[in-house]
Amino acid sequence: MDRATATSAISATGRVFAMMDADGDGVVSAHDYLSRIDRTVHATGRTEGDPLVVTARAEGRQAWGAMDSNGDGTLTFDEYDAWVDADKFDNICRSALGSLFDLADADGDGALDKAEFTMLRTALNNSPGNAAAAFDALDADGDGWVGRDAYLAAIRAYIFGDSSPMGEALY
Repeated sequence: MDRATATSAISATGRVFAMMDADGDGVVSAHDYLSRIDRTVHATGRTEGDPLVVTARAEGRQAWGAMDSNGDGTLTFDEYDAWVDADKFDNICRSALGSLFDLADADGDGALDKAEFTMLRTALNNSPGNAAAAFDALDADGDGWVGRDAYLAAIRAYIFGDSSPMGEALY
């Protein structure tokens, strides 16, 4: 990886970490991380018994357990930066993020419209304006929908220093 790509990846990782740090205290606690699910559930109006909520909570707990490898209940930026890699994204984070996407997908068709996308990204600590711009960047064909696979691929690309117009707009 060249220096520019490495700098971009570190910057992206830092931005993602800051988004997960809901209270802005410089560390991600279990509450910070898992409250993303609470905010998404609240924003969608789903109930606790909804199978998608149950799945999102299970995926979130699994992801948190993997990230908090020393079990101290907090994650520093250095711990997160050392932990996150493409394999962890593909095998842990993708499922957790995908389950949140599924919560926002009101009709279960595997795609979000701009309102659903903006609601999801706002629940995940992005500003509504950035979320709307990210939707526009990701909706390359202009059909008014963003698919689950494209959404997850754009997040992965952003974190690992590849081109991601959605990531650049979000963060």
